[in-house]
Amino acid sequence: MGWGNIYRRRMKVCTVACLIYLDYKALQQRDKWISKRCKSKSEALWENAHERNAKRVLRLIVELEGLWVKLGQYLSTRADVLPEAYTSLLKQLQDSLPPRPLQEVSRTIQKELGKSMDELFSDFVKVPLATASIAQVHRATLLDGQEVVVKVQHEGIKTIILEDLKNAKSIVDWIAWAEPQYNFNPMIDEWCKECPNELDFNHEAENTRTVSKNLGCRTKHDDNPSANKVDVLIPEVIQSTEKVLISEFMDGIRLNDIESFEAFGVNKQKVVEEITRAYAHQIYVDGFFNGDPHPGNFLVSKEPPHRPILLDFGLTKKLSSSLKQALAKMFLASAEGDHVALLSAFAEMGLKLRLDIPEQAMEITTVFFRSTTPPNESLETMKALVDQREKNMKVIQDKMQLNRKEVKRFNPVDAFPGDIVIFARVLNLLRGLSSIMNVRIVYLDIMRPFAESVLQGSINRGPMVNDQWIYDTPALSDVEAKLRRLLLELGNDNKILGVQVCAYKDGEVIIDTAAGVLGRYDPRPVQPDSLFPVFSVTKGITAGMLHWLVDNGKLKLEESVASIWPEFGSNRKDLIKVHHVLNHTSGLHNALADINKENPLLMSDWEECLNRISMSVPETEPGQEQLYHYLSFGWICGGIIEHASGKKFKEILEEAFIHPLQIEGELYIGIPPGVESRLATLTADVDNLKKVSGISGRKDLPSTFQGDNLVQIVSMVPPLFNMLNIRRSIIPAANGHCSARALARYYAALVDGGVVPPPHPSSSKPALGSHPHMPKFPVESSSKKRGNRSKKLAAAFKFRTKKYEQAPTSDPDIGSPSRNNSNSSDISNATDPGSIPQEGNVNKIFSNPRIHDAFMGAGEYANLAKPDGTFGLGFKRYHSKDGSLIGFGHSGMGGSTGFCDIKNRFAISVTLNKMSFGAETGKIIHFVCSELNIPVPQDYLRFAETPPEGQLDSGRPLIN
Repeated sequence: MGWGNIYRRRMKVCTVACLIYLDYKALQQRDKWISKRCKSKSEALWENAHERNAKRVLRLIVELEGLWVKLGQYLSTRADVLPEAYTSLLKQLQDSLPPRPLQEVSRTIQKELGKSMDELFSDFVKVPLATASIAQVHRATLLDGQEVVVKVQHEGIKTIILEDLKNAKSIVDWIAWAEPQYNFNPMIDEWCKECPNELDFNHEAENTRTVSKNLGCRTKHDDNPSANKVDVLIPEVIQSTEKVLISEFMDGIRLNDIESFEAFGVNKQKVVEEITRAYAHQIYVDGFFNGDPHPGNFLVSKEPPHRPILLDFGLTKKLSSSLKQALAKMFLASAEGDHVALLSAFAEMGLKLRLDIPEQAMEITTVFFRSTTPPNESLETMKALVDQREKNMKVIQDKMQLNRKEVKRFNPVDAFPGDIVIFARVLNLLRGLSSIMNVRIVYLDIMRPFAESVLQGSINRGPMVNDQWIYDTPALSDVEAKLRRLLLELGNDNKILGVQVCAYKDGEVIIDTAAGVLGRYDPRPVQPDSLFPVFSVTKGITAGMLHWLVDNGKLKLEESVASIWPEFGSNRKDLIKVHHVLNHTSGLHNALADINKENPLLMSDWEECLNRISMSVPETEPGQEQLYHYLSFGWICGGIIEHASGKKFKEILEEAFIHPLQIEGELYIGIPPGVESRLATLTADVDNLKKVSGISGRKDLPSTFQGDNLVQIVSMVPPLFNMLNIRRSIIPAANGHCSARALARYYAALVDGGVVPPPHPSSSKPALGSHPHMPKFPVESSSKKRGNRSKKLAAAFKFRTKKYEQAPTSDPDIGSPSRNNSNSSDISNATDPGSIPQEGNVNKIFSNPRIHDAFMGAGEYANLAKPDGTFGLGFKRYHSKDGSLIGFGHSGMGGSTGFCDIKNRFAISVTLNKMSFGAETGKIIHFVCSELNIPVPQDYLRFAETPPEGQLDSGRPLIN
């Protein structure tokens, strides 16, 4: 092709593009006043414009051929979103273009195969079956009598295609500049990369063989028991060169031949469903798929059961295993409305957003996988898509504080991976195919089994067949090496999905192991920095925050809550003191229990929950009865923390523990945007759930947390706490997200009286504390309501600071209780400060030398806690087999736990994502303690024995 032809070709493309653009822009302006006066006239104007411009596009494509034919074929399939004028005119491109001369075909065959047509074929039909953008197809018969089709590439087409790609790229760049909301650069970039592969028919031949083998087209389906088998045909490749491809002839009906469909009794719905299933198999199971499913690339066999025949595998895409899993995860996240999994899938596939828009991302993805609509509904479909886009852009405009011009040019996608462009194109082509055939396809139903199979296939590869099931970090001790063998056993028995274990002994890390996968539909490995939801383990962290405020003189344990938080004093709660709350003796054990029945999502409303707590009514007198405050504990403590400090809850968490312990990015109560890719997903242990109803009569649990109520709560927990808005909420009793190494470091500091442990071992990658604590996205502006509340808190803090300044200074232990009534000598021995390392200049998060007594309600703090109660002051007391008190900590529903043994300077944490009632956690802790020859807490001792069949380890499952 000479430069003159190239120039003329480019000018024709640009001229038509400008004409069409200006035509529509002028009509937009005109329509602003016409549509208000006469809607029917407005509709007629638009129909005429569509007809006029569709003819321009068709004339250009027929004249230029090349790549533009492919574009026209793609547009002709989008009956779901394009006006009928375009699809009806352009669909003739699916049949055939004007044929190339037979002499040209003969020359190419002679040059490529080294023989004339007479030497190769006993018969060669001169009239082509079809002429497409790149090649022409003829029917022929080989010398041995086999009927074949011969695909012959057009002369000079390579130069034309490459030039067309440049022209298309220029037009796309211009459109993106003129109308930024229509930026097709990712698609054209991927097309530029993949299109040259279509020009090599050896490449197409190999692709055809691969897809045929993957779909089992050459095997008998009766021998294939898989539920995900597909029933399609693919012609066998006979011979290929760069420009000639000879394949088996299959007689079939074209998809646009409706009369033949009716004559042969073909079920259109079944055909399109089977084509969709074939593509679902290619994408999710094989990770290798045909990227060009336009109607011209399909036939339907004339013989029953009228199987689809798949043709033309020139444009194919190979997906990596990780991307295939991410696409499956994106699909299932869309199907289940799981925002966390969706954002995690985006991160895994390299799709980066410039701001935090999970709801909008979910809406877009749901639209992406929406059910198909027939052509007569295309107008409404397009209008709905435009309306949805305008709503999403309004959200972005408000979030980013952009003006109308800025929001028009703002692209919320920061990086769009090229690998998923062809995937998106395939879904759009399949959707258009369904519309052309006038059938409805529910993608979520048809594709789901294939997406599930790829993820379940990876997840079900447990330790027995997956040598990477234990994350690859060196064992820090003989105990850790032995523990890993135990974890492998539990994994092979399907008792564990994902787990982390971290332990400190004498201030040093001796165990830091991660194993398993992040979730039921997330086969990525658990890593040391993965974040697990730990439920009531959070209470131990929240209680620590209250003790930190006491240690820093901002709060007293004997102080009434109402003096700190005036609104709390209503309904006879004025006598409730801080130590009553920590000891679970405030009488508010059932407060907010109705929220689970009324609307569990109210738990995400911090202000509403604090307000309900302040209006709640106690059921017993303060200090009278210890009953587990399973929900109310967190919000009461949270309200106290914010009113006593004048700061937000998360600010105190960071100031007290996150920054001093250097565990940034690995311990949250309410996750920030940007950490979703590290989150473990909760899965219930169904067998254990069935046995929960047997838990009743527990005197330490409130009435709303037993029997059938407990069954309801436990059943609700996984789906509820997998939701993004719940995970992002501040629920100080139940919504901690952390790694085991961050939690263990917290308890390692507590066991040493607040001394910050040495840095975590460098062998643990990524390094503990290396993540930004608040990543990626800009913080939303505070609401007016929140701003007013912050002012109130600041005023309350100012008042309290003044009060403390005026307090007598003769007692150096501000916040300590009176020093009588010490009645626990075994506790005093366990907390002997002499056992804690004493250094001259050491970093500490607590300065009180009797902080262990404060945590456990022992020694001089014994009068503030029930003497024989399960809980001390915020922490659960742990006893050895002989009944002596050895330490403190807190477990959570589902099995996660953290605790420490004071005398032995031992701290351990376990995080799990397959929720059970402590059996696996108990076995892990029992094993580690036994190996170290230190007492096993009674709570875990019973799990060493396997209970009789059908019974839960239950006298006291780990739910608090």
